Amino acid sequence: MLITLIRRELLNNLMTFRFAAATFIMLLLVVANTFVLINDYERRLESHNDSINIHKRQLQETKTYSAGEVRVDRPPNPLSIFNVGYDKQLGNEVRVTHIYVPSLWDAGMHGSSNPFMDMFASMDIIFIFEVILSLLALIFAYDAFAGEYESGTLRLVLTHPVRRGNILVAKYISAMLCLIVPLVMSLLLSLILLTISTSIFLNTDDFLRIGGIILTSIVYLSIFYLIGLLISAVTRRTSTALMLSMFVWGFLVLVYPNMILAVIPQHEAPQERKTSAYDKIEQMWQEFDKDRKHYLATDDFPGEDWGYELRGWGSRSSNFILLGNPHTLFYKCRGMMNFHGFVEEVEPKIPHARKHFRYLGSKIIDTAEKTWIVRKPALEDIYIQPANKERIWLKLSPVGLYDAATKTWAGTDVQGVRDFFDAARQYRKQVIDYFYDIDAFGSRQWFSSDKGAADWSDLPQFRYQRVGSNTNAIRALPDVCLLFMTNIILFVVIFLIFVKSEV
Repeated sequence: MLITLIRRELLNNLMTFRFAAATFIMLLLVVANTFVLINDYERRLESHNDSINIHKRQLQETKTYSAGEVRVDRPPNPLSIFNVGYDKQLGNEVRVTHIYVPSLWDAGMHGSSNPFMDMFASMDIIFIFEVILSLLALIFAYDAFAGEYESGTLRLVLTHPVRRGNILVAKYISAMLCLIVPLVMSLLLSLILLTISTSIFLNTDDFLRIGGIILTSIVYLSIFYLIGLLISAVTRRTSTALMLSMFVWGFLVLVYPNMILAVIPQHEAPQERKTSAYDKIEQMWQEFDKDRKHYLATDDFPGEDWGYELRGWGSRSSNFILLGNPHTLFYKCRGMMNFHGFVEEVEPKIPHARKHFRYLGSKIIDTAEKTWIVRKPALEDIYIQPANKERIWLKLSPVGLYDAATKTWAGTDVQGVRDFFDAARQYRKQVIDYFYDIDAFGSRQWFSSDKGAADWSDLPQFRYQRVGSNTNAIRALPDVCLLFMTNIILFVVIFLIFVKSEV
């Protein structure tokens, strides 16, 4: 009997105009937008490759180790085509140096900006699903019960030995099959366009991530269909059910996410927290400066500052201070530049200068590591904690849960972007170890190129690879589970209402 009911409901849905309209709209929007998104990705990828080449050329042209700037660039995520997330918002270029430990908030942005292109590229595939698919699910559901209440069809069906639970299951399965068809078809065409693109390379993990996105999309779609089914079971009138469905859709999809961002107060980190972190960092660099001055006072040339007093020295000061402004959290350090040449009487002092820079390089690295221990939790309190509160409120809506889950699957969430900076910090350790191995801090090439330029050919190459799909699955699991639980709760509520209702 259940199979018969499913066939009946499925045939009724397939023969409707709304099914044809849903399929056509989804194919048109997703396929057309995929072309735009691929072009946007290719533009960002080209900018990324240009930036890498520029940084390599600039580094090779640098004659001394102290003046060299090693920079690493975050490549655009190909799955940002599905959910762009923070892939275009957060920094994609970071300087790797021994004088500080890089973080997400120290990154810069490269690449040309095309506002007209960005306006269209911001409409990723998940955005279309969030808005259009949820609306289509409610349109499929609003008259599922109300229409049959009004026409008397439900009363006629119940005159036969049919369980109400079977009717509910049949309606749910048949409608979901009809809604999955345009979803899967549009995604398949989108995948075909991605695979034939010469600039996008998808591996096995990427296809598994896309599978996770499809699964999450189906669960999200199911929630809105069940919401429509609940409204249809309660109201019993198609006109009322349609109006109420449109109101619920508008509130959950359009109003609530924007309302949360506007209503939730933007709590800044307590001033005491900033002041405490600043004082600790300032104290560390003051201690560093005290040790540096003590070294200068007790070396072979007491009182002579090799960094600033040798003839031909050019200096650059990089003072980064933890400010009260929550948008700025840095460190305080003294940077070194470059000798341009020496007169004859300075030459005997060069071995002592090399000894000084060898000591200074090691001391700066140790101090930078200590300041990072303070900076890291302070940055979390200032930036991450307020953002987490907003995300929690957004997840009270299925739209927020769906957006968060698909970002995590695609790797365009905050944690996915921060993986790059974890790799940058690991690379910084490799660069420092390389400098120690070749004694770069104590070499003449650290501050002068008069006896030969710095050799960058053996510098370790930066390698960044996104985390595996299993890690994405673990990160997305809480949000996906909440979506599943929402489905179960809605289904149980609808079942209880439908079973006890009078026809």
